[in-house]
Amino acid sequence: MKAKDSRILRKRKQKLNKRLERRQYPAQARPMFRAQNIHYEMADRVRAIDCGALGGFHLLARNTGLIREIDDRLQVLKRHLPYHESDHVLTIAYNTLSGGTCLDDIESRRNDEAFMNALGAERIPDPTTAGDFTRRFAEQDVLDLMEAVNRIRPRMWKKGLKGSERKEAILDVDGTLAPTTGECKQGMGLAYNGVWGYHPLLVSLANTQEPLYLVNRSGNRPSHDCAAEWLDRAIALAGQSFERVCLRGDTDFALTANFDRWTEDGVRFAFGKDATKNLVDRAEGLDKRRWRALERREKSTSSDRKRRRRPVNVKEQIVQEKQYKNITLEKEHVAECSYQPSKCSRPYRLIVLRKKLLVEQGQMVLCDDIRYFFYITNIEEMSPAEVVFFCNDRCNQENLIEQLKNGLNALRMPVGDLVSNWAYMIMSSLAWTLKAWFALLVRQAQRRDELLRMQFRTFLNTIVRLPAQILRGGHRILYRILGYNDWTRTFLETYDRIGQLRLA
Repeated sequence: MKAKDSRILRKRKQKLNKRLERRQYPAQARPMFRAQNIHYEMADRVRAIDCGALGGFHLLARNTGLIREIDDRLQVLKRHLPYHESDHVLTIAYNTLSGGTCLDDIESRRNDEAFMNALGAERIPDPTTAGDFTRRFAEQDVLDLMEAVNRIRPRMWKKGLKGSERKEAILDVDGTLAPTTGECKQGMGLAYNGVWGYHPLLVSLANTQEPLYLVNRSGNRPSHDCAAEWLDRAIALAGQSFERVCLRGDTDFALTANFDRWTEDGVRFAFGKDATKNLVDRAEGLDKRRWRALERREKSTSSDRKRRRRPVNVKEQIVQEKQYKNITLEKEHVAECSYQPSKCSRPYRLIVLRKKLLVEQGQMVLCDDIRYFFYITNIEEMSPAEVVFFCNDRCNQENLIEQLKNGLNALRMPVGDLVSNWAYMIMSSLAWTLKAWFALLVRQAQRRDELLRMQFRTFLNTIVRLPAQILRGGHRILYRILGYNDWTRTFLETYDRIGQLRLA
């Protein structure tokens, strides 16, 4: 970072801290918002955009070799008049990255001269052209696009993760329903809950929260459909940078026919297992001495913050007053036994979680309820309690699914058929991948981890939406940052690392 930029950042931070420092105000006669004499006028020469960090992400896409990979591997257009494949892909990705929620939002960027100047583009595709581009895709083209992005990932993992952080890749897998109100979308189906739409499959890397494979399927397909094929692809991808790979998923993905093969290949796994009658009978027949009480881990708090006192549980009070039936957890126990699925040639560890529940109505206890949860794994060094906690941590993938659905709006299904919507969700989710790659280049580990966990809207408002003046001249494009927040220094320091990046 330039000494001048560092000095400006320091002055802005000092000025802001002084303005916001805690003070005891006297009673105010007027509201704090006192602006009255407000005028608007058009700037003649000055051009600015509200997403000043966009240039850094475009440089990231270029210096990592992503743009070249897309153009080399994706062959959708016969002639480039005037756009290349990477232009179309990045148009949709940058629309999402700058806060757009649908294809129509591209029109706002297309009519913003400063936005196009910031990318060095004479023009960008309009929404109709962008939609037509997705309809040109065949299934192989979508796969080529995913593999073009995935060719960059191992290099970024080696660049952004320390050796100790690359000992094990944890791959999470899950499906989610993406409903649509359209009636003419080919490939959609009726899901188990009566909702029309699609049923995408997501395989993600828990270490960095990256979506490795996102596969669109009809809404009536089961969660585990074709999951083994995509897990094998993800295993091969993660194996390029990590010493070993571990798979994690809920009961739908306990694909026992693959357990022996994965174990022989050195792949570890921990899946939920359906509480079938034979497993429940086995759990009830276990010796009492094999059960151990399960102590849940306390939620960690930041070292510089004190935990606030929990407020009164108003919901619980209402449940008791209204005499609603209420189920509460009394205690938990775990045990372990050996279990060999019918499709396996060897036994595996079966972890049993027993929950004792109280069924209450008002102040009266109606009965006790015992429920069993099962986990099957080939991980030997973990205790039964640690296996339960490890499988519970998979729920963090639900946060990633939520961000893809409602943060990026990548699962809106805006075009006409299954494959074109699949292509759109890959291009739109590329905005999240760029966020993860940017975080991996942040020097401070605490800031890096905070960015990896950060919700997309927060990331958009703190990193991307830096107002910047766009100046062109001297064979360069200058982004002059006009705003400031606590992440501005982190962005500029990371931008310097992006400029030195040469992975292509």
